[in-house]
Amino acid sequence: MSNKHNSLLTAIFHDPVSGNIHWREIESLLRHQGATISPAHGARFHVTLNGFECFLHHPHQGNVCDKNLIKYLREFLVRAGVSPSSEGG
Repeated sequence: MSNKHNSLLTAIFHDPVSGNIHWREIESLLRHQGATISPAHGARFHVTLNGFECFLHHPHQGNVCDKNLIKYLREFLVRAGVSPSSEGG
């Protein structure tokens, strides 16, 4: 995993939740992990990773994701078996 993706994964799992994570960074990380991302209705995207599915909502204003989206993404990544510790540093 690249240092950039590893740093982003660490930021996603950091407390307090970051309010400065961009959508394109999340999309890049998910694709790097092997996720398929396809447009759904409106600003929603259907994500499948390691057999788990979720819908993520693209931010309306700008590209910075709100803290609730990051918390939801964190929960999804844990279910899909992805965490900073699973990447081996």
